[in-house]
Amino acid sequence: MRNKWLLQSIAALLGAWIMLSASIAIAGDALDPQALKGSNAARAAQQKLKQQGQLYVVVGIESQRLYLMQDGRLLKAYPVSTSAFGPGGQEGSNQTPLGLHQIKQKIGASEPEGMIFKARKPTGRIASIIAEPRDVPEDDVTTRIMWLDGMEPGINQGGKVDSYKRFIYIHGTPEEGLIGRPASHGCVRMLNADVVDIFERLAEGTLVYITP
Repeated sequence: MRNKWLLQSIAALLGAWIMLSASIAIAGDALDPQALKGSNAARAAQQKLKQQGQLYVVVGIESQRLYLMQDGRLLKAYPVSTSAFGPGGQEGSNQTPLGLHQIKQKIGASEPEGMIFKARKPTGRIASIIAEPRDVPEDDVTTRIMWLDGMEPGINQGGKVDSYKRFIYIHGTPEEGLIGRPASHGCVRMLNADVVDIFERLAEGTLVYITP
């Protein structure tokens, strides 16, 4: 009987430790200064959204995380992959643009996970997921597309720095083994299951702030 009680106590302590570790990990993301710092435009947008209770997104390039936020609170953090060439908005740079954006269009709502898109159209082909950290020549866009539109003139809107005209998306990728490190050609890549999850949560018009 004593041994049974001891085992139950150890199991309870282990369960409590696992829950505490998980909460610490989430809190660490929530307190990540790279995720939450931003321009005056981003802070103003965040304040407005806090008042309205709407969802918004912060993408941290340094942390390689996408943060789903509401009322200044972290709801969920997802690993992502931004550009292998670093941050920047210049046309032809293959860099990930910084600053305030909105989701202009959502594409692929009814498609199966892994669907490959070309020019935002489903091809009918399902991607083979690459679990190991390996880069392949193809830059396939899979599962879901959230097309970003820049909202800061001269930074990510207009001229040679226009995120929408550069076709900057949040999307799924076959190269799941590279998620969590810079590897894209400018877009924000996500795990296919994760991009389905966040796609269903966010409406067109949702604000997305990308920070270094």
